[in-house]
Amino acid sequence: MTMLHTVNKSPFEKNSLESCLGHITDGSAVLLIEDGVYGALQGTVVSDAIKSAMGKVSFYALNSDVDARGINRERLIGDIELVDYSGFVKLAAEHDKVQSWL
Repeated sequence: MTMLHTVNKSPFEKNSLESCLGHITDGSAVLLIEDGVYGALQGTVVSDAIKSAMGKVSFYALNSDVDARGINRERLIGDIELVDYSGFVKLAAEHDKVQSWL
């Protein structure tokens, strides 16, 4: 059973992303939304943990939230895929469950 994990809190304010990373299983996906997209930045306290999980788990960030926060795409971890709202819906439909980390 695969799960889509959504994280909407900044890793610099809450430990939601860190908790999520501690519970993900192979074949799952993590979608960073709202302030959670700050977790997609290179060179942060969580970037090494994300990079080490990338072989087992897919990572995505909501494109409109990246844009809304003025984040330069060159600063994102290379293998994080940007998706639009249709991609968000597609990810939710492809996985058996959705877990929101607040």
